[in-house]
Amino acid sequence: MRADLEALEAALGYTFQNRDFLVRALTHTSHAYEKNLPLGDNEQLEFLGDAVLGFLVSEHLINRFPGYREGRLSVLKNFLVSASHLHEVAQRLELGEYLRLGRGEELSGGRVKRGLLADALEALIAGQYLDGGLEAARGFVVRHILGDASAIAGYADSLFTNYKGALQEVARSLNLPAPRYVVVGEQGPAHARTFRVEARVGEEWVARGEGDSKKSAGQQAAQVILKQLMAKVE
Repeated sequence: MRADLEALEAALGYTFQNRDFLVRALTHTSHAYEKNLPLGDNEQLEFLGDAVLGFLVSEHLINRFPGYREGRLSVLKNFLVSASHLHEVAQRLELGEYLRLGRGEELSGGRVKRGLLADALEALIAGQYLDGGLEAARGFVVRHILGDASAIAGYADSLFTNYKGALQEVARSLNLPAPRYVVVGEQGPAHARTFRVEARVGEEWVARGEGDSKKSAGQQAAQVILKQLMAKVE
């Protein structure tokens, strides 16, 4: 392990009573296999941490946004528990420096892999839950995954003004294919071009938008489908 575990505990804001939970949360399958450590990796902890994280985020969002319907809550939750968001949190904690990796994973850049870091972060949540109970896990999730109230409000604002981003999250929450965008037309002189973009989610959800850039046209098309999908889940 590259770095001192006490430094990691300071960054987490939690000191483990049983350090074995912390060590196991940081142990990748590749390391456990090389060292012949049966059930010594973080896979089971990652499984449990995913469930604990989902519960705590859901609980927080219901309290923070009492007027939101299930659809909007699902969009926010999916964003906050997504691998991309967890990866950002893991990077801020410099979690990669503490991972126990096998030689092959080390050589292939495992310390910076998004999925590996996100899984390790979920394993850490489970480790804190097993070591200190639900309040220990809740404290970590609120501090590092959710942030303060203004940050959560910022997530909400960005998701419901960035229509393409929000559409992607809603489609994921409904187990639909990822949105696709195609430029279907251009007109006007070079200095005043108008673009038409078609957005499509699967075969059922299709809309077109028009704007002075491909980006704005795509946002408009995404907004149309987003409204339709939000009506479906609310």
